[in-house]
Amino acid sequence: MRNTVLRMLAALMCVLAACADVPPVQDFDLQKMAGKWYVVGFATNAPWFVNHKDGMKMGTAVIVPTAEGDLDLSYANLNADGSCWRMTHLANKSDTPGRFTFHSQVWNNDNDMRIVNVQYDDYAVVHTIKTKNGVSEVLNKLYSRTNEPSAVLQQKFTQFSLETGVLPENIVIFPKNAECPEV
Repeated sequence: MRNTVLRMLAALMCVLAACADVPPVQDFDLQKMAGKWYVVGFATNAPWFVNHKDGMKMGTAVIVPTAEGDLDLSYANLNADGSCWRMTHLANKSDTPGRFTFHSQVWNNDNDMRIVNVQYDDYAVVHTIKTKNGVSEVLNKLYSRTNEPSAVLQQKFTQFSLETGVLPENIVIFPKNAECPEV
């Protein structure tokens, strides 16, 4: 029990130190982010994820830049029963290219999202600080243009997630999953 508490305190210290120090990628290109991405990796110490990660699978994200420079984000995951879970957000641009903010109506939290590493035709690493009731949590996502991220890409994502305070057991590369039908 004592070791668990110490590990959680150490992780919290890492998160607090890392949250403020993760800038978005230099020379961010909003238009090149457009299109379909597979959400292939997820990393967070948030209790909801720790309790549900074993049942989660790969989903998709569609990113549409708006004329104002914001991002329309649409997520979809096919459930085991054949139904689809969908969620959308309008992420508002900030004064810093590659950094966006939005409030999630679904989860009732505020999100500070940064595109921290990207090769537009291959992958993107997205770092989000989610805050609800004064408590902040780090959530890293790995987006890929294909549903088969390379071992090198998986390692980059794992290393980045460790550096932002996520415990190793909470860094997951999702198993493949069929896609939701387009709506």
